[in-house]
Amino acid sequence: MTAVHVVVPAGIDDPARPSGGNAYDRRVCRGLTALGWSVHEHAVPGCWPRPDAAAYAALAGVVEQIPEDAVVLLDGLIASTAPDVLVPQARRVRLVVLVHLPLGHRPADDDRAREGAVLTAAAAVVGTSAWTRRRLLELYPLQPGRVHVAEPGVDEADLAPGTDTAGALLCVAAVISRKGHDVLLDALATLTDLTWHCVCVGSLDRDPAFVADLRRRADDSGLTDRVSWPGPRTGPDLDHSYAAADLTVLASRDEPYGMVVTEALARGLPVVATDVGGVPEALGHGRDGTRPGLLVPPGDPAALAGALRAWLGDAALRGRLRAAAQERRASLAGWSTTSAALVRVLTEAAR
Repeated sequence: MTAVHVVVPAGIDDPARPSGGNAYDRRVCRGLTALGWSVHEHAVPGCWPRPDAAAYAALAGVVEQIPEDAVVLLDGLIASTAPDVLVPQARRVRLVVLVHLPLGHRPADDDRAREGAVLTAAAAVVGTSAWTRRRLLELYPLQPGRVHVAEPGVDEADLAPGTDTAGALLCVAAVISRKGHDVLLDALATLTDLTWHCVCVGSLDRDPAFVADLRRRADDSGLTDRVSWPGPRTGPDLDHSYAAADLTVLASRDEPYGMVVTEALARGLPVVATDVGGVPEALGHGRDGTRPGLLVPPGDPAALAGALRAWLGDAALRGRLRAAAQERRASLAGWSTTSAALVRVLTEAAR
């Protein structure tokens, strides 16, 4: 069997709301097609993972029309919230759930119960990092042999040339609380004696109240002219943002992998990031064991400020991190590796 029905949230190609999960879904659909699979994509409307009754009904309508015994790859944003729809279907079709971030990782018992019911019923589960796989096995009574990893790939890119000041900072993340922009602003507010400018690329419409609070913080801290909020960027515009940067910063409170980390490394850019989830995996090491960046605890503005001050003030450190980033660049896997890993899982599920 070389056919798969892929169930994704509607709008995964919306340039106004880019995300790592959306990019992953799109790339693996293309990758599976390139490997000879017949990919039938089903986009389900709704505010996933917080759907209303209409969204559940739409999902039920989609799954019920999928032929019996077919292999179905479901985005976890949808699958993990819908046991009433999917658990009965697990007896009719072969469900494979792609988990970007376990909903049960957060302290909500209802989320954990719903996700656990779906994952237990699925033929296979795929996480996007080794951390995700470990966390799923901690949360749920899943058979280890049914839980797999397909790490995101990365495209080759030109080396970023860097600037004379090393102060061009770039944060690529939707502007929501989970991504820690408030922590980043608090850290930057202690660095006004140094030369830098930070560009925060990411959607501004997912949590307007949070964005408004950030703008007030920036004004109160005197950062209005030193922090830019251009909104989401994709394609060549995003490439240009990376090319103009010296350092990528990620202050997330949780992160299952951190595709922006490998996107930065593909350009030889070091990274300052929080030590959460799969970020250490994405960051990796240079050949001599040197990390191509600095890891700090989440939610700790002082630690983040310390790492940024070290980068801005220590030329020798910058040289070491840049060398490690260029070495790590050579070891990054492409999206064909991701697709091949998924093919192995789907083929096993089809048997």
